[in-house]
Amino acid sequence: MKRFFSAIFLLILISLIILMIILSTTGIETNKLNSFISNKINKFNNINLSLTTIKFKIDIEEMSLFLNTKNPEISYMNTTLPTKTVKVYIDFISFLKSKPKIKKINLVLNQLDIEQLKKISINLKPSNFTSFVNNKIKEGNINTEIEIFFDDKNLLNNFIARGSVTNLKAEIIDQINIEETYFNFFADKSDILVTNMSGKTGPIKILEGDLKINLSPEITIQSNFNTNLKYDRKVNNYENFIKNYKNIENLQNIQANLNNNFSISFDQTYKVKKYNFQTKGLISDGELSFKKPLKNFFLDKEIKSFSLSNSKIKTNFTSNQKIINISGKYSLNKGNLLSFNLDNIIKNKLSKFKIQANFDEYLDIKLINYEKKKNKIANFSINLEKLNGKINIKTMNLKDGNNSLILKDVKFDKNEFLSLKEILVKTNKNGKKNNDFSLIFGKKILVKGSQFDASNLPKFLKNKKTKNKFFKINKNIEIDFVNITAPLSEKLKNFKLIGKIENGKFSKISAKGDFGKNNFLDIMMTQNKKNKKKYLEIYSDLTRPLLTEYEFFKGLTGGKLLYTSIIDDENFNSKLKIENFNVVDAPGMVKLLSLADLGGLADLAAGEGLSFDILEIQMKKNNNVLELKEILALGPSISVIMEGYQSPNVTSLKGTLIPAKTLNTIISKIPLLGDIVIPKEAGEGLFGISFKMKGSPGKIKTTINPIRTLTPRFIQKIVDKKKIK
Repeated sequence: MKRFFSAIFLLILISLIILMIILSTTGIETNKLNSFISNKINKFNNINLSLTTIKFKIDIEEMSLFLNTKNPEISYMNTTLPTKTVKVYIDFISFLKSKPKIKKINLVLNQLDIEQLKKISINLKPSNFTSFVNNKIKEGNINTEIEIFFDDKNLLNNFIARGSVTNLKAEIIDQINIEETYFNFFADKSDILVTNMSGKTGPIKILEGDLKINLSPEITIQSNFNTNLKYDRKVNNYENFIKNYKNIENLQNIQANLNNNFSISFDQTYKVKKYNFQTKGLISDGELSFKKPLKNFFLDKEIKSFSLSNSKIKTNFTSNQKIINISGKYSLNKGNLLSFNLDNIIKNKLSKFKIQANFDEYLDIKLINYEKKKNKIANFSINLEKLNGKINIKTMNLKDGNNSLILKDVKFDKNEFLSLKEILVKTNKNGKKNNDFSLIFGKKILVKGSQFDASNLPKFLKNKKTKNKFFKINKNIEIDFVNITAPLSEKLKNFKLIGKIENGKFSKISAKGDFGKNNFLDIMMTQNKKNKKKYLEIYSDLTRPLLTEYEFFKGLTGGKLLYTSIIDDENFNSKLKIENFNVVDAPGMVKLLSLADLGGLADLAAGEGLSFDILEIQMKKNNNVLELKEILALGPSISVIMEGYQSPNVTSLKGTLIPAKTLNTIISKIPLLGDIVIPKEAGEGLFGISFKMKGSPGKIKTTINPIRTLTPRFIQKIVDKKKIK
């Protein structure tokens, strides 16, 4: 009996083992339970399952009974799923009780396109995922296996999806599309994990990327990926990609390899709450070509292009701060490659810049007569901050051999100067020191030094005035220079100035300098507090340094100068008086005399010169027009009277020229003969030359009328001046 039971037990055990092997491998195929299982499953979870042949199997790992079928017809919420196989895991005891409880469903789907996924996602939770799929994903195919888990009431509890995506196109953020994308994924109702990601967005290729999307309660995205950026406007057309970026139209080409990390958080309306984007890599080549070349006051050439080569870049963009560091090689206008380093930090509305760079372009700072030769390398650095239109240049240094310019704490508000702390200048010209001074901006402005090169200062005084950017300055000023290099290499020593600046303009000046050999320069300005008019007086024992930039006075030598002016806002009435001077090789005068052919006077003016006793000019300036009310020059050989005007575009003069002033003066002083030769009626008198000079700068044409009766006005002027003498 014992053997019998042992045999029965062994038989049952073997049968069970065989059954287990069959159930765990091929399974038991039947169609008798199809209707029963379909009806039971169709009652739950909006699933509609139509089976042909099923197999009972056992999952050894799960230690669970499941039903397996191939190519079933299955739909969820009236959406057909292209299913390859279905495994339905059922609680065995509940199945025996004819009250089956589904533990989970495992679906292996055929390739699914994005439109099918969108239909399915409408009925899935959470809604964030649904919205992301429907609003952001445009194209793509998915191969996936899905496990759907149910609770005790056969309600959806969770799901796990794993698989791969091919040829995906999606909008990531701010109209930036990613396309030709491939990756593997793992997802449940709260997270999506992406690995082995590759794709393309415009000229950017994405390599070796991973991504994590958290869908609950709000969407957050984290990613790490490498990018290869290769853009060339001449070869590729990425207008649709770059049109949303400001100033990108200047970009001609760029090549870079970058490692990127970012995280983005969205609120429930999918608006970005915060983000962090970090980039690190190498820009091997890049070029900006400006449609409107950049102009600089100090550079002789416009900047048409800016290039980078082998430059390291590191960025960190967050919701409230942007940090950029670039260091490597750069060039301007495709010139020599030079070293540079740029740091830029932007936080809220505050922007900080630190730039250090070698510089080999030609540089000309005319105010101090400083030149840096082209291809000579200088070092330039600047540290500035910008906030709401206000700029603070904390430090700016230019180092060029023995030359150095240092600025500290220079502040502007909307391009209007506010203040500065200090300026230090040391420069050399032709191997000799030409500037060595400092400017300190404290309770008063103090300018002091051993050397100042003012060779080009008249050019600035002559140039058309622009908008006063210094109108917020109201301070006393003191200037003390031991040596000043004046125009035409004249030397001015021990120059001292005490004055006052109001609204960015001088309102009071008292200054004196020594040209040497008992020649001096005196400047005086006062202001009437009631009518706000300024009274300026300049006296100089040397004329040429003050007149060198005026074409009209070219060729004038010797003499003493007195200039007086009444200044009312931008307008003035002035008088210039020069005594005892010569005119040598003056282009306008020589041409006029040549046309008049006055007995060799042209040769004299081109040689040793013509002497004059006095020159007086009365003028009035209103806006940009200078009215020359009268120009009178009297000399032993020739006298001239003129009037006219000068604007930025044209100069117009007309007048009368007469030789032998002395002879005419003698004749005019003989009573009877004077009345005959110089009658009272206008238009009668001695003969002279009338002329007109008119044209644009550098193109003035001169015409003459060699037969002209002198007016009593001219002769009376000569007589009056003679009487004064």
